[in-house]
Amino acid sequence: MTVVGLAGLLFAGVSAAALPANAAGAITASQSTAGPSNAATRFVADMQPGYNIGNTLDAIPTETSWGNPLINQQYLQKIKSLGYKSIRLPVTWSGHEGAAPDYTIDPAWTARVKQVADWAQADGLIVVVNVHHDSWQWITNMATDPTVRPHYDAIWTQIAGAFKDEPRSLVFEADNEQSFAGVTDTQGETLLNELQTDFFTIVRGTPGANSTRYLMLSTLGDTASQPLDDALSAEIASLHDSHLIASFHYYGYWPFGVNIAGVNTFDATSQQNMLDAFNLMHTEFVAKGIPVYAGEVGLYNDYKAFGGLEQGEVLKYYELLGYEARTTGITLSYWDDGGRILDRTTLQPLEPSIFAAEQASWTRCSGTASNDTVYVPKASPVADQSLTLNLNGLKFTALYNGHQLLHQGRDYTVSGTQLTLKAALLTKLTTQAGAPAYGVNATLSAHFSRGLPWQINIVTNAQPALTAATATGGTSSAFTIPTQFNGDTLSMMQSVYADGTNAGQATWTAYQAYNSSFSADYANNGIVLPSAYLASLTDGKRVTLTFHFWSGATATYYVTKSGSTVTGTLS
Repeated sequence: MTVVGLAGLLFAGVSAAALPANAAGAITASQSTAGPSNAATRFVADMQPGYNIGNTLDAIPTETSWGNPLINQQYLQKIKSLGYKSIRLPVTWSGHEGAAPDYTIDPAWTARVKQVADWAQADGLIVVVNVHHDSWQWITNMATDPTVRPHYDAIWTQIAGAFKDEPRSLVFEADNEQSFAGVTDTQGETLLNELQTDFFTIVRGTPGANSTRYLMLSTLGDTASQPLDDALSAEIASLHDSHLIASFHYYGYWPFGVNIAGVNTFDATSQQNMLDAFNLMHTEFVAKGIPVYAGEVGLYNDYKAFGGLEQGEVLKYYELLGYEARTTGITLSYWDDGGRILDRTTLQPLEPSIFAAEQASWTRCSGTASNDTVYVPKASPVADQSLTLNLNGLKFTALYNGHQLLHQGRDYTVSGTQLTLKAALLTKLTTQAGAPAYGVNATLSAHFSRGLPWQINIVTNAQPALTAATATGGTSSAFTIPTQFNGDTLSMMQSVYADGTNAGQATWTAYQAYNSSFSADYANNGIVLPSAYLASLTDGKRVTLTFHFWSGATATYYVTKSGSTVTGTLS
């Protein structure tokens, strides 16, 4: 992952008109046939699934600079025990090298990278080593800086020499999300071809195992698109080598991943975006016998502290991601920067349910549903509530409340893909401890013929209540709107001026991005408008905010920035 991945900048709307769906509206991904079997495709299949040790050996300037501890053997053994078959070791070499023209890499740094690679291989993991943040630090200037190519060649000459006797379970990757400043995509493809051809020639010309070592080449920006895939396909064909791997990265449909532009669910457009990327890579490479390694996969903002996506939507994303990998024959390597998969200190999953969904998706489908939360209004008569089951080829088998089997007909009904929770059940669940308390009162689990159960939270809620407030800190600090959430959860924020124009950092949409423009602070009963959002507002112009909550409730609030004062009102 780079500071700004090209894939994230290539956001464009995707029509979902042709999206296949089953009766429940769940995606039915196209069934791509496996490509030709050969040594390379079998090797990359053995790398599934993969795991990235990000923000570590690629951190700047040193391994621990970005908050992660040193990689140790226990950590690698934990990765192996969780079922991962390969690790990708992003490495940044700048900061560990001497001056031109030799760019001599510090032997201690090379030894450290080799130590980690050797530990991993000793545990049976296939290892990928690359040139990582060098991509945006200096390689990006290749169009105008004549020193870039000899610098790149010098780095890879040293890496290839240092690792020449490593077993072929060590893979070299030429670059990472490489883009080039000030050029068109066509010009960038030419520059990338030059660099990756140099990489290929240098490694193949080095003694030892490098003559047949597997080498990974990427599309421009590690992005899947027809022209970029065509360019990489032509490059691979020109090298006439059977030990090459194509690479791309996938972090999902950008508006969904960051919760912007009103896209807060894994909807048809988000699903189609995934299918397009994986089916394109399958057609361009896998179907022709060229293996594909999705060197980084995840969701833009699925880290534990984000809070802008409902967990059920994230689970559905990872369910389909695993399915696409299986049906297209593409190996996945999940990005973990220390805040996504494993706690680097305790070595326990940060989000156990999300990890469980990822792990299950490696081998099988799981059923899901249209939602993972049922809201039961505290002040209204309790009514039956329905969810749509996304069966994903499975059969619904049972519904549980903890370990208690619920009774079909009395507690719930199932008609086709419609699961209806009876009012009597919801009343019992929300009053089982006396007066209903706001928040989660019970968690049901829908079981299917195989795969993971789908968790359904039963939540008592009421209309969120916001309060007027004034702050005099200007735009140098955040503004907090006092909020009683009353069991509800914040989803989206619309932000417009009185004349209807959009207000906020994203001027192209009224729906601002979660976290960068607004967020919920449930512990302290507030909705937070960060300083960056406040700074983007026009002084003296009143802004109408419409907050959307996951229950379907909305709340309107007005904010005006005037000099160093920010005022929030209800009317």
